[in-house]
Amino acid sequence: MTNRDRILFTGGSGLLGTELKPLFPESMFPTSAEFDVTDRDQITAYAEAHPFELLVHAAAFTSPPKIDADPTRAIDANIIGTANIVKLCLAVGARLIYLSTDYVFRGDEGNYSEEDALHPVNRYAWSKLGGECAVRMLEDSLIVRTTFGPNEFPYPKAFVDQWTSRESVSAIARKVAALIGLSEAKGVVHVGGERRSVFAFAKSLDESKEIGELSIHDVGFSVPADTSLSCERYERLIDRGERDS
Repeated sequence: MTNRDRILFTGGSGLLGTELKPLFPESMFPTSAEFDVTDRDQITAYAEAHPFELLVHAAAFTSPPKIDADPTRAIDANIIGTANIVKLCLAVGARLIYLSTDYVFRGDEGNYSEEDALHPVNRYAWSKLGGECAVRMLEDSLIVRTTFGPNEFPYPKAFVDQWTSRESVSAIARKVAALIGLSEAKGVVHVGGERRSVFAFAKSLDESKEIGELSIHDVGFSVPADTSLSCERYERLIDRGERDS
């Protein structure tokens, strides 16, 4: 198992990174100014000064409507930036865990396994799939497809016709933390909860909060209808890890 002071996280100021920080207080969480994934020279210099054995790559540009308006930024951050991370891990011999998304699926079936066909329906998901392609070039790597939201639902309305395995970011952070300790976990793994609508997810966070109903057809960007995930491999990995510990 990798010593926690030899683990480097990107995206420490993001939603997931903020939850992971207190779970890994000994690990490295450089700011984007200190470790800009689009700057190969800078991240190489950082790695020379701060040796690491495992890199958890959670930094990303994640807003579908903003990416539709500015796809270049997504190419730089999510595709080229991830390729730079892969090159860095190859150079220093480090393991890589990459946080991807359930949106890489078309969304017309649901209950997707790790082996199911990939077909993003928006530019955000294409950019994250581009990152997955780069990560596949590194043998000692794990792609984590997941979905999460803030611990408090931030919007006045939620989709009633989009189905998902979304959980609160605090719940997903704990599940990702459990994976980080499993050095034998490689390839792809799905991490999430039960299949439910986004509206049901939102209500589960706070039953007393008034949340309106919204359709995926009411927004100006493409939204997959059902990206719920089969998380059986995750459960097997965690169960095996608990037995071996």
